[in-house]
Amino acid sequence: MYTFRRFCLLVALVALAVLLYGLLRSDAVFWQPAALVLALSTSIGMGSIESLKSYQYTAWIITAVVAGMIYPEKLLNIGGVDMRNKWLILIVIQLVMFGMGMKMSIKDFTGIAKSGKGVVVGLMSHFTVMPLMGLLLTKVFHFDTEIAAGIILIGCCSSGLASNVMTYIAKGNLVLSVTVTAVTTIAAPVMTPFLMKILAGTLIEVKFINMMMEIIKIVIVPLSAALIHDYLKTASPDQAKKLNSIALLSAAWLVINLLIWKSTFAPNLSEPFLESLEVLNFFTGAVVIGVLYHMLARKSPKIDDFMPYFSMAGIVYFTTVTTAAGRDHLLQVGFLLFIAAVIHNGAGYFFGYAFSRIIGLNKADARTLAFEVGLQNGGMATGLAGSMGKLGTVGLAAAVFSPWMNISGSILANYWRRKALKEEAASIQYKNEKD
Repeated sequence: MYTFRRFCLLVALVALAVLLYGLLRSDAVFWQPAALVLALSTSIGMGSIESLKSYQYTAWIITAVVAGMIYPEKLLNIGGVDMRNKWLILIVIQLVMFGMGMKMSIKDFTGIAKSGKGVVVGLMSHFTVMPLMGLLLTKVFHFDTEIAAGIILIGCCSSGLASNVMTYIAKGNLVLSVTVTAVTTIAAPVMTPFLMKILAGTLIEVKFINMMMEIIKIVIVPLSAALIHDYLKTASPDQAKKLNSIALLSAAWLVINLLIWKSTFAPNLSEPFLESLEVLNFFTGAVVIGVLYHMLARKSPKIDDFMPYFSMAGIVYFTTVTTAAGRDHLLQVGFLLFIAAVIHNGAGYFFGYAFSRIIGLNKADARTLAFEVGLQNGGMATGLAGSMGKLGTVGLAAAVFSPWMNISGSILANYWRRKALKEEAASIQYKNEKD
């Protein structure tokens, strides 16, 4: 594998030469495929360079953007399948959230009592700083209404699970990070549509209940399935037996619902009731999936290690599709969107850190909350944009903001890691000198 990655770096050099040649001649036949080959081979080859390994995932996101910009039509319709299909996007994003949920545990929610002050600061800062900064940026840059709504949307979403990874790299407070991520995620079904209604209600139609239901389906349901798997890891035989029985009843309910309920009773029921029923069906499906996945994981334990990679592949997919769908808009406002992403993200880091220090939290906690406030759940924003049928406009901000958040987060995490190691060394030296 190492040899193959080194070979890919050589391919990247050749592709770079062809790209430059094609650009000099203004010949798309040369530069377009060369640009894609360069991005792909660089993404793979970076794995052979120790100092660049942590940026490999970001390179794949950039590759997705390059592919979507160069070959939009080919990527939006593959084999007769519309890659923007609402249900396809929903399933992929649920898979992403389920894979990310593998990094969470029921025990994470016990951190609320241990880190009360930090959790409150993280929750309040996240749902004030980021939505308001999103609104401010739309006033400054005067984006089209749907693109502007997308900027506010990503600001109103919960913390991204990438914040946990960045906190770990930066040697921050991982318990606090995971707890704040969990709390903002649980709060999102209410807070996100509420904030969107207030801040973006004049830009696009925001249906509070519909958006709340979509967030539950996109985020809460797959995380519930992952937590069921986590629960079964330590459950007693009696507890496991009860949950397995619930899973059987859930499966039976889903079959009955699919074969009889919808065709017989659905036409006579109100829309709100049907929406509630649909969410119930998703939760019963989560129970079934959680139990089935646990059974599979017991037979093949290594599958847990691969789930985060499935999540990454899913993120690459919807980054590609969103970029392809919004290519024309990106060509017009892509640079301004990037500037907006840098400001929005930087404001989250700054205010998350500053507020934490002002109320007396230590540096490790402040660095943690900087990531929790600054890093948004781009997958949630993409899923909501897809459910609205506005992936190429409302979803465009997520396609630009998400890659930048990964890049800036990686840079900041590595910088703070070096500072943390120096602080630890200085503390040890001081202690030794004092003794």
